[in-house]
Amino acid sequence: MRNNRERAPTNGSLAMPENESGRPRSHGASRRSFLQKMGAMGLASASGALPKLWSAETPNSPMTAPSPPAGTIPVSLRINGTSYPLNLEPRAILLDVLREQLDLPGTKKGCDHGQCGACTILVNGRRIKSCLTLAVMHDCDEITTIEGLEQNEKLHPMQTAFLDCDAFQCGACTSGQIMSAVALLKEPIGQGDGAVREAMSGNICRCGAYKGICEAIQRVRGNASAKAS
Repeated sequence: MRNNRERAPTNGSLAMPENESGRPRSHGASRRSFLQKMGAMGLASASGALPKLWSAETPNSPMTAPSPPAGTIPVSLRINGTSYPLNLEPRAILLDVLREQLDLPGTKKGCDHGQCGACTILVNGRRIKSCLTLAVMHDCDEITTIEGLEQNEKLHPMQTAFLDCDAFQCGACTSGQIMSAVALLKEPIGQGDGAVREAMSGNICRCGAYKGICEAIQRVRGNASAKAS
């Protein structure tokens, strides 16, 4: 007569085969054997029998540079002689990066449409309006802002002339006026006041300090011409 343990179940379920002790026969590792193996591994690791896992303190361990955030481009902006490695969105405006990310608020945001000139800076020696250009376009360019004109705690001659000639009132446009005037010193324009006004027409002063601005520029141009001769 067959043993009842070998009978197939009548309820349609799958029965676990039993061993001689009447307990279900398990397939694979039991809980006890698993714990025994883990305990043995812990002892071996403590005694140094197992190799140590890699950690930051391991010499010659492989180090990978973190990848830039999604949707950004790695850019190096060289501003006033200092390089700033950044990860920027392709649409980031240079003016906003200067003011909001690099803490260089001397470049002013006026109209934000390239009409007032308050955001004028120098890129590779040429004046541009930073509200109209993307920051990623100036990777490794030499950028100069109003903060970079002072050298060794000494004002640029144009800054000194603006002070001496009272070439500003509220100051909102002053940094852009000065940056544009510095670039003008190396541009081929006429010597008269009319030529200066024409060259500075992209910088608007709502206070109407144009007379002092023109006088300051001509004073520096005259000193430069005298030194050259």
